[in-house]
Amino acid sequence: MSGRLFVIGTGPGNPEQMTPEALAAIDAATDFFGYGPYLDRLQLRHDQLRHASDNREELDRAGAALAMAADGARVCVVSGGDPGVFAMAAAVCEAIENGPAAWRAVDLTILPGITAMLAVAARAGAPLGHDFCAISLSDNLKPWDIIENRLEAAAKAGFVIALYNPISRARPWQLGDAFKLLRGHLPAATPVIFGRAAGRPDERIAVQPLSEADASIADMATCVIIGSAETRIVKRPGRLDLVYTPRFMAGGNR
Repeated sequence: MSGRLFVIGTGPGNPEQMTPEALAAIDAATDFFGYGPYLDRLQLRHDQLRHASDNREELDRAGAALAMAADGARVCVVSGGDPGVFAMAAAVCEAIENGPAAWRAVDLTILPGITAMLAVAARAGAPLGHDFCAISLSDNLKPWDIIENRLEAAAKAGFVIALYNPISRARPWQLGDAFKLLRGHLPAATPVIFGRAAGRPDERIAVQPLSEADASIADMATCVIIGSAETRIVKRPGRLDLVYTPRFMAGGNR
């Protein structure tokens, strides 16, 4: 007997930024698997059960959720942001690929959410208005030299770059090294947006030029957006400045 497995995102943390689809999945599920702080964002009924685990136990969490769903339960795997962006949807798919045949028969629904870079971009203006990419600075699952190669390629190609997992206690140096690398390929005045906890009460948004970007103000709750050579700042006296990347560039057709 196969049950259902929903994989959802809670958005950046503001309850108003959780999608109606995700809320409906929460209402339908009986058991919830996720990192404890993400589960804490949910308003669960007394008959709904939490199964919290550490943030680095993604494959084990996915396997436990799939096993319960394969036995007939209605299960929800919870991520922050969008579950498909550096989050649990990939872990669930990997577990299905490498797990028992019964897991492939589970009715799986992956629901999109609002990822951190979208929330931060909206607070700053429209820095993602043209081509962009997202790169995780965590080297837990890939070597640092690959991250450096991708940063360099993205900067040379003219992409706006959104950085996830920019810094942690175990790797406090990586964001600073990323800035140093990018300074060799981008103008000194390129805007760098530090967006922490966008949409939550403890939100902090700061914009600095790449030449002065201070990695120490970021933490794991920060998404960093680095503009391209085309990204502009619009000064607004008495209001927050706007950071945006024009949709039309030199040589393009309107």
